[in-house]
Amino acid sequence: MNEFKVLLKKVSPQQLFMGSVLLVNGGNYLYNLLLGRLLGPEAYADAALLVTLLLVLSFLGMTFQLTTTKFAVVFSGKVWESFRNRIYKQAIIIGVLTGALFVYFAKDLQLLFQTNTPYMFVALGFGIPFYFFMSVNRGTYQGQQNFNMLSITYQTEMWSRLLITLAFVVFCPWEPALSVAMGIAFSFLFGLIPSDTKGIAVAKPSLLARKHVKRVNRFIFLTLGYEITQIIINNSDVLMVKHYFGANDAGLYASLALIGRVVYFVAWMFVMLLLPSVVQKEKDGESTTPVLFRYVGYVALLSVTIITGCYLFPELIIKLMFGDAYLSMAGLLWLYALATSLFAIGNIFAYYFLSLDHYLPVIISGVLGLAQILAITIFHDSLEQIVQVQIAIMIVLLISQLSYFILKKHTL
Repeated sequence: MNEFKVLLKKVSPQQLFMGSVLLVNGGNYLYNLLLGRLLGPEAYADAALLVTLLLVLSFLGMTFQLTTTKFAVVFSGKVWESFRNRIYKQAIIIGVLTGALFVYFAKDLQLLFQTNTPYMFVALGFGIPFYFFMSVNRGTYQGQQNFNMLSITYQTEMWSRLLITLAFVVFCPWEPALSVAMGIAFSFLFGLIPSDTKGIAVAKPSLLARKHVKRVNRFIFLTLGYEITQIIINNSDVLMVKHYFGANDAGLYASLALIGRVVYFVAWMFVMLLLPSVVQKEKDGESTTPVLFRYVGYVALLSVTIITGCYLFPELIIKLMFGDAYLSMAGLLWLYALATSLFAIGNIFAYYFLSLDHYLPVIISGVLGLAQILAITIFHDSLEQIVQVQIAIMIVLLISQLSYFILKKHTL
């Protein structure tokens, strides 16, 4: 026992957070794998759509989380308190409005995505305000580099979603997609554990000085712009396949996307560590490029490993994770992993630029995100063609980010 305590003390908060994120990613994969096996490709298509919408929400929530992270480093004292009240108020308002849109347009969303029930969107809509509140709470912990508390919020969200969803799917008679939506919504409540709400008074008028408001708003719009491009690039393929193809093909593609995106999900862990480090080093007048190169190296090594594994053992991976019903996707697995890897590496550069308030990379990502949607709209004769389109777009995106870095390297 004493040896274990000594070993635990040697583990840094950053290392603990990395381990926690790996566990969360593993739990999320288990969640999707169990749903895939329990429901089969057709029913899993609706469940996968909800998971994709959850990813869309996570990107929007990241606008609040990253903004809170940055200014938890920049601001202090009364200025920090005023900013915190303001950002919580904004998160609640946007969360309520977004949730209301899901509820109001539930039947339209059912027709758009060819789902079995509109109530899955209603259930998800009621949970959305809690998700945005949770994002600000996480941003506070992240900016203060309180990785222990940050880790716990991800654990409580993930495990509650896994257990509640499975309980609903197994024991409740209604549509499986409704069970999945309710599990997701309830998990947002558990993700508020723990919460740092001391001193929060959202009804109190904002006391943030105009110069700070201007700086915060500029960063919010910059971050929101980039997160929207993330939504487009990372999720439009799954949503468009759900629209253009039948339920069986959509379910098969969703399984491919889940496996292939493992690179991105792990790379996200490095983004969480990258942003506060870069902001702090810039504030202290230190060079920020060594931090960038370290995390790019980690993601590149991870990418090569996963692509190689998907190329050499595609059938084994799919059979172990989803079962024989999904084996027709084996030939596309390494190609999808390649597309995701290119995006993940480019994403590290993008968040690095974002933390330094650089606008052009966001514009480039937005243009290429729209180009991806246009290309899939034109070229969607097969699932293979959709993957090939994404590889081409991601190559252009990464080259663009690298070119911008080379041009700006003397000022970074």
